[in-house]
Amino acid sequence: MPKQVDHRGRREAIARALWRVVEQRGVAHLTMRVVAQEAGISLGQLQHYFASRAAMLSFAMDFASEQTSLRVEQGLEKLGDRPHPRDVLRLTLAEMLPLHADARATSRMSAAYVLEALHDEAVHEQARHGLVQGRALIEQLVRQAVADGHIDPDRDPATETNLLLALTGLTPLIELDVIRPRDALAAIDLHLDRLFTGNDRSA
Repeated sequence: MPKQVDHRGRREAIARALWRVVEQRGVAHLTMRVVAQEAGISLGQLQHYFASRAAMLSFAMDFASEQTSLRVEQGLEKLGDRPHPRDVLRLTLAEMLPLHADARATSRMSAAYVLEALHDEAVHEQARHGLVQGRALIEQLVRQAVADGHIDPDRDPATETNLLLALTGLTPLIELDVIRPRDALAAIDLHLDRLFTGNDRSA
């Protein structure tokens, strides 16, 4: 029997090679040839899986999002069957920041993707769709926390969602050593304490 090729696995390996190029060398070096070299394959082999740089980048971004979601799911499992919404939000926000190696790779991948989206209409639409979905999930958590009495009903869920996501803007400050990771987590904790304090009927 002919040997079966794990095409999904090959694509994921190429995506991880792309992450490494972005993380170690920067977006300026993000070419198909360089990614092929990093992945240890020929340019022709890479082009068998991705017809263009944009297609390669789009898959790498989707894979990065999947990995972030997986880390959040694994974190949620550790929180138990009915985690407090504050803990869920903290976990989610922390995974969006470059606080460890995997998150750092996906965070830098996201930055490269946004830059590409500014100049490519198809990438722009895909990136926008992903961000809209991500934001909607956060707002759903906030709305449910309000409905369950964990957050003051006078708070506007849409505005609070925007403020929570604004905390991910700490990324460049962490990356450029302006603040330490623990400072970013302290800011997240303080904001969540202010959002939840005094309004938790289940406490």
